[in-house]
Amino acid sequence: MQTIELISFKLCPFVQRSVITLLKKGVDFKITYIDLANKPDWFLQLSPLGKVPVVKYGDQVLFESAVINEFLDEITPDQIMPIDALQKAKDRGWIEYSSQIIMDQYRMTVAKTAEDYETHSGALNQKLQRLEMVVNGEYFSGDKFSLVDAAIAPVLSKFAMLQRYYQVDFLSELPKLAALTTKLVNFDFVKKSVVDDFEPLFDQYLRDNGSYLTQSK
Repeated sequence: MQTIELISFKLCPFVQRSVITLLKKGVDFKITYIDLANKPDWFLQLSPLGKVPVVKYGDQVLFESAVINEFLDEITPDQIMPIDALQKAKDRGWIEYSSQIIMDQYRMTVAKTAEDYETHSGALNQKLQRLEMVVNGEYFSGDKFSLVDAAIAPVLSKFAMLQRYYQVDFLSELPKLAALTTKLVNFDFVKKSVVDDFEPLFDQYLRDNGSYLTQSK
């Protein structure tokens, strides 16, 4: 197998998906962090969209997190993605859905006013309620960890952090997602999917950007 190098920035929830998958499967990899405010030329040459994450597999380059994660799963032992075509298609749909939740969560956390915060948290809550309806088992879609779990884990772990730092509980009326959060965030491969100082870095990022969440904390 070729060498695997992930390229992203320290607070990126999308690269976290791939780190979770690789750690879960015990696969060696390297991760390189860049400054999004000052993207190096070499990175812009690699990334057609100028976005993270990007993965280098040997001398080949892939972009878009869902594509990257499925590729990494396919080239490593003990595939997580289901073999059944229908279930695979369903999982891909919910992975995309979780990407939208990541963006809604981001907009909510960086909202600067109470009005914007309520708007974005409302949109986020609607998506979470829909997700709650389809969680079906110990994990997202049964009794086995899937790429959907890897895709949604960054969102759920972020909710756990928001509760600790800002006393905001988004999952209080979503028992299935709350149970899934408790399960996922206690796995070492989820805990170690971010840098050691992730939470204080994220808190400082929100404070530097005037987040409504931090204004009374």
